[in-house]
Amino acid sequence: MFALAARSMGYRIHIYSPEHDAPAGQVADKEVVAGYLDLDRLREFARETSVVTFEFENVPSEATRVTAEETLVRPGGHVLHTTQHRLREKTFLKNHGFPVTPFQTVRSLADLNQAAGALGFPAVLKTAGFGYDGKGQVKVQCEQDLEPAWKKLGGVESIYESFVRFSKELSVVAARGARGEFKAFSLFENEHTDHILDVTISPAPVAPEIARQAEELARGILEALEVEGLLTVELFLTERGTLLVNELAPRPHNSGHLTIDACVTSQFEQQLRAICGLPLGSTGLRGPAAMANLLGELWSHGNPKWERALGDD
Repeated sequence: MFALAARSMGYRIHIYSPEHDAPAGQVADKEVVAGYLDLDRLREFARETSVVTFEFENVPSEATRVTAEETLVRPGGHVLHTTQHRLREKTFLKNHGFPVTPFQTVRSLADLNQAAGALGFPAVLKTAGFGYDGKGQVKVQCEQDLEPAWKKLGGVESIYESFVRFSKELSVVAARGARGEFKAFSLFENEHTDHILDVTISPAPVAPEIARQAEELARGILEALEVEGLLTVELFLTERGTLLVNELAPRPHNSGHLTIDACVTSQFEQQLRAICGLPLGSTGLRGPAAMANLLGELWSHGNPKWERALGDD
């Protein structure tokens, strides 16, 4: 979707991916298939581009460091390094005064027991790295859950977080340009099923003050991280009416896909504008919108009846 937006604005697209025939590669001018730590191929790829960006967090930060030696990388590798690791991310947010749920670092079963003693139950144990869509996390309800949870996650470095009693899950997709300009899309409300986004509604049905606070949190985070590009801030609205930052995603977000049709500028065009040094586009909402997140497994036993879907005016 980013490649399509870039092509519509006249840019040539080079894709780097470990997978052959990746979706973006199908619409790119050039597709490079190589590992993220193939440093020679990365340097060669970077020399042929004017600016490099990424579509998800699980790219080794070493890859962005090497790429940055040859060309512009936006958002910078420091943003990826922080946001791809839950402990670094939460520590960054806490140290900069942004509201987060109480958490502790866990590197051993003894650490886990200490964290549970300090923060209590219920709580969530999450791997520090390589987790998304509910992966790499276990809810713990009592002391008897601790050791099984630790083993289930493989005994790797983790983060123990107090369970948040929230009324809504929200997200802000925002962009910061090379000259520091900032624009955010309207606040989204997200409903999840099995920890995976199911439905997004825009604008989120919250008080105007909550929407304003969410945008200001996003502005502060993008400025503190010195983001040049797009970043999504996932939030909890607690039962007490306060906002907590849950996670950051330095890229377009699945909750923002509705911007393709619902907004003057899509999140993908906005990402392109931000990384290429162009003025940021209008984030105006053409009208209330909603999105259902359909995953490929829904048609694992055959193709959907596209003609019926497309026949619905």
